[in-house]
Amino acid sequence: MHHQPFILSQAPLASLKDARYDVAVLPWGATEAHNFHLPYGTDNFETEAIAAESARLAAARGARTIVLPVIPFGVNTGQMDIPLTINMNPSTQMALLDDVADSLERHGIPKCVILNGHGGNDFRQMIRELQPRRKLFLCTVNWYKIVDHHTYFEEQGDHADEMETSLMLHCAPAHVLPLGTAGDGATRKPRIRAFREGWAWTPRPWTRVSADTGSGDPRKATAEKGKKYFEAVTRAIADFLTELGAADLNDLYA
Repeated sequence: MHHQPFILSQAPLASLKDARYDVAVLPWGATEAHNFHLPYGTDNFETEAIAAESARLAAARGARTIVLPVIPFGVNTGQMDIPLTINMNPSTQMALLDDVADSLERHGIPKCVILNGHGGNDFRQMIRELQPRRKLFLCTVNWYKIVDHHTYFEEQGDHADEMETSLMLHCAPAHVLPLGTAGDGATRKPRIRAFREGWAWTPRPWTRVSADTGSGDPRKATAEKGKKYFEAVTRAIADFLTELGAADLNDLYA
């Protein structure tokens, strides 16, 4: 069986016992509805695929990167009235992250990138709290914020939209139902101006916002669009992993 040594879940002990890694990548997704046509594991499929390809590209440049198994549960407190949504509270995420950080430290890995694929997750404050008591360098990347969606997609949104559907058609097409089954992803806008303009924030109660759990019309999605977007995102992350792996943590600022 072919295995990729930079993917921890695929690597046997024979390829790991003498290996040394500079960066661990921790993919983190969610388990939630994605309109009517995408699976509950959409964020996990996408983030795993992006992590694996980014690590492969980085390894080809000599970077020593290892991808950890995906964490499949995210913060979904606003979606618990949708069947089988699985929520993981931020406090639980922090405890889990601390345990992973402890393990990586014990194995001598100096840097960890949390590759986030779910908008409800936010690891910045967790890192602020954990970093002072950890030797492990922690940072986070939201892969969906790296490149401008307008360059690749006609219809804009932020959940089960044209981007995510195109990406799934490229990464995991067997799990995508025909686009004719998808809802239009229409969303209701807040009545309060500050929430509409984005300078005030509150969590969205999802079933009050969307009839199909989508945000953005997915019906112009294609695998070709997803491939181009995937390639742009993974190239950027590979550049980052390569640069971070070689960086002196005591000299990060010019």
